[in-house]
Amino acid sequence: MPTISAFRLIGIALPEKTTNDYGRSAVDCGGLWHRFMSEDILSKIPALMSPEIHAVYHDYDGDHTQPFAFFLGGQVPAGTQATEGLVALDIPAGDYDVVTAKGVLPGSVMKAWSGIWTSDMPRAYRPDFEVYGEKTMDPEHSEVDIYISVKRSLI
Repeated sequence: MPTISAFRLIGIALPEKTTNDYGRSAVDCGGLWHRFMSEDILSKIPALMSPEIHAVYHDYDGDHTQPFAFFLGGQVPAGTQATEGLVALDIPAGDYDVVTAKGVLPGSVMKAWSGIWTSDMPRAYRPDFEVYGEKTMDPEHSEVDIYISVKRSLI
């Protein structure tokens, strides 16, 4: 279980929370992905530290069956301010389990999340995020690391 240090992202977010009910999150998150790519949002992020894209699920109203917020962006130095049309999101330090989705995008990631939802992982429901980097350049043979916030065991 890796411990991740706090970091800042800048990018775009859904205007309101979404939910996994009736496939709504697939439509909402897919729409945000389309906007992110078609508007080349990554190129507009000030002080971008790497070309990796972070997809963040956060501000959960409860567990995975409840509404949550969704964000897409890139990592920037702490304190970097978002420019017009973009928003900043701070990911707090925390403990994470990492699940790697392998295969064809986006199906491989959706399948990994289905497994996460039915697992006995001690989820903390703090920000969870996917990292899209060099291993996702070929969408037919991709690897996406999914960082799931977990509760640290006291044992």
